[in-house]
Amino acid sequence: MRAMKGSGIEWIGEIPVSWETKRNKQLFFEVNERCENGNEHTLLSVSEYYGIAPKSDKISDGEFETRADSLDGYKLCKVGDIVMNIMLAWKRSTGRSEYDGIVSPAYCVYRPIEDNDTKYYHYLFRTDIVANLFKQYSTGIIDSRLRLYPEKFLALSMPVPPLSEQLAISAYLDRQCALIDSVIEKTKASIEEYKKLRQTVITQAVTKGVRGERAMKDSGIEWIGEIPEEFVRRKLKSFADMISKGTTPKEMNNEFDDNYTIRFLKSENIVDQHLSPVPLFTITKETHTGFLNRSQLDERDILFVIAGASIGKCAIMDKTLLPANTNQATCFIRIQSKYIGITRYIWYALQSNIMKTYISLFAVQSAQPNISMEDLGNFFIPLPKKADEISAIISFLDQKCAEIDNLITQKEQFLTELESYKRSMIYEYVTGKKEVSQA
Repeated sequence: MRAMKGSGIEWIGEIPVSWETKRNKQLFFEVNERCENGNEHTLLSVSEYYGIAPKSDKISDGEFETRADSLDGYKLCKVGDIVMNIMLAWKRSTGRSEYDGIVSPAYCVYRPIEDNDTKYYHYLFRTDIVANLFKQYSTGIIDSRLRLYPEKFLALSMPVPPLSEQLAISAYLDRQCALIDSVIEKTKASIEEYKKLRQTVITQAVTKGVRGERAMKDSGIEWIGEIPEEFVRRKLKSFADMISKGTTPKEMNNEFDDNYTIRFLKSENIVDQHLSPVPLFTITKETHTGFLNRSQLDERDILFVIAGASIGKCAIMDKTLLPANTNQATCFIRIQSKYIGITRYIWYALQSNIMKTYISLFAVQSAQPNISMEDLGNFFIPLPKKADEISAIISFLDQKCAEIDNLITQKEQFLTELESYKRSMIYEYVTGKKEVSQA
């Protein structure tokens, strides 16, 4: 067990006796070199997920900026520089650049003053404990416009191992993280395969039934193909009292209080085809009964995302989340009382590959894909004529999807454990709690 000493800094705690603590201004200086011919350079971006990467290589939800017509005046950075998105530093959007290139003028570029391994600081700055420190010293409105300005960053103290140990730590973490990331990617791919399997099982059941081989007929719809002779096809709107949507109110909250008492559901609340209470958005009762009166949700409703990257997600309204309302990206399909017994069948049909194909054919591709409520209402659903077969399909899919969902849950839990282990491992080595073996 290595000898430790107090660092004198609360968040760091004890460090090895051979380590020091220094302020960032003793380790880095800010670089503000601007390019003249921006389009001749590689445009880089920084995100929580990828670190520093060419913008054309990685796309992350909302992390990258829209490419400007001219990149003149963008900041130059070199291999080894620390690049920080000051608005998202507290979300680990900081890292060592592996490229020569340019970054947004809104980013900060820091270069080491002395002989330091910036890969070590890449790992250190992306730990949870340092991300929380960055958040603590950022200024602005909580979470939405926080910024870690250079004077704040450069005043913070960090643990500083000897250069030889910095190099050993970063090399070790490179190897271990590569191994863990490989398993993470394989696990994510496995999860996606299970999700595809779920969709295939649903498609087979709602277009072919679950009673074995039987006489088939042409459905008359190219993307549906053949259906059993005992099936009919009916438009979604024939089952609905209403297909409508809400809008975004002027004021919203992220918690319940005396004024904000009504839940407001967005596409983010539909997770794996079920409703989730998080993230939480709330509106006032006055908004719910006034401005958004037409989009008050009911337990008969099926929510369906009609716009954005998550178009096609759907969920049955959970009565435990009522009263609730929704916005313009998520429409609701209010099933007629006489068809309430087949709500789950309709919900399954909306998750099938025939809906996926329908969206690809009819969604308008503008700034973001969207499908009109009229086109949604005209979606054809294959349906058995007999109620007992509808019930049999629902029971079959409830069982099969539960089995697949259980496998997905196990994989997602394993993924969570892997990512947690990776974060813990990085923290222990970059803070000196564990020592890299010299063997």
